[in-house]
Amino acid sequence: MIRIFHEKDKARFFSCLERRKAAVSDDITDSVRQIISDVRQKGDRALLKYAEKFDGIRMTARQLRVRPQALRAAAKKADPALVRDLEKAIFNIHAYHRRQVQKSWQYRKPGVVLAQRVLPLDSVGVYVPGGTAAYPSTVLMNIIPAKIAGVRRIVAVTPPGTFQRHPIIAAALMELNATEIYLVGGAQAVAALAYGTATIPRVDKIVGPGNAYVAAAKREVFGQVDIDMIAGPSEVVILASTGSNPRFIAADMLSQAEHDEAASSICFTDSLPHAMLVKRELELQLESLPRKEIARKSLDNFGAIVVMDNYIESAQWINEMAPEHVEIFSSIPFLAIEKIRNAGSIFYGDYSPEAVGDYFAGSNHVLPTGGTARFFSPLGVYHFQRKTGIIRYTKSELRRTWKSIDALARAEGLDAHALSVSIRQDGGGSAKKRTRKSED
Repeated sequence: MIRIFHEKDKARFFSCLERRKAAVSDDITDSVRQIISDVRQKGDRALLKYAEKFDGIRMTARQLRVRPQALRAAAKKADPALVRDLEKAIFNIHAYHRRQVQKSWQYRKPGVVLAQRVLPLDSVGVYVPGGTAAYPSTVLMNIIPAKIAGVRRIVAVTPPGTFQRHPIIAAALMELNATEIYLVGGAQAVAALAYGTATIPRVDKIVGPGNAYVAAAKREVFGQVDIDMIAGPSEVVILASTGSNPRFIAADMLSQAEHDEAASSICFTDSLPHAMLVKRELELQLESLPRKEIARKSLDNFGAIVVMDNYIESAQWINEMAPEHVEIFSSIPFLAIEKIRNAGSIFYGDYSPEAVGDYFAGSNHVLPTGGTARFFSPLGVYHFQRKTGIIRYTKSELRRTWKSIDALARAEGLDAHALSVSIRQDGGGSAKKRTRKSED
């Protein structure tokens, strides 16, 4: 069961966590490269082959795309009450993300105009993962910010079995007016989005989570297209002062542990008796979970309760970990928040479990994992916008500044750069005259 560490055990604690960062196996990478190569060479034929091989479904090329009537028919099978809950979540997610829109700007000074133009990407592919579960929240979290950014073409891909078994996916796509949907999953879906096939035109960016094969495929095609990030197993870190409710803490740790055997749930506290209460609650609550075997292995492998002399000092450990989620149970949460620099998302207060961010609050649940919160941000509208610089100099301003530009260019050994400014200072005379002048 979950281990209890003390402040002096820092090196051993981080050594245990390092095992989570193991690179994708060579076998997976080799398989993914073969799949990508197949899709590039054979297009739709490769997609159909892999649908039969991995999903057990025989399809025709025409069946790859979901027609509007098929989408409506599938969406009608969804639980109406659940659809109403989706609508509430959509409202909250839209309200949060519309505040992220970046605008074009311009400023002037004598002789100079400088501007930045902000435009949406032309096309985006959204990967909706499948398997034994359905993830309509992934549909919302990826498509809504893209729509707010103004992306004209948003493509959704999901494994055919997922679409057939889980009508709530169709309902989520219907609610967001998605019109271009393909039944293809795995690394082959990523390859199709990156390179295009006869049925699926390529996109400019691929977003959305997936299994190890999807993650490896996104890594392989990056550069051909942009990607959001390489998502790894989920993680939560909880700061809990003595007196925090151990039932709440245990429940929140288990909410991450049930995701994956490689998920990580960590609690920092300032009391060994409190740590023992949390551990006892974990054992009690674990027994009632349908996914208890997954959660148990997660806690055994990558779970921990750390007893600190002062739990606020755990902020330093957290900044080194840079986790996906941080929860703070404290009467003075802002003291901890100020000290935490590296985290995907921070929740504070007894009634702010991480699940509210996953589904309903409005902030995005596509977050950096595995320590990448040091340099990645949550998915947002800004991921679906691109920027272009715009510059104009007048003749008089270039005349005033050209010698500085010329000197900097020549310092880098780029004489043609220097010539491109100096040539404008003599009225554009012949190259022979300019050479004689420079020699003088």
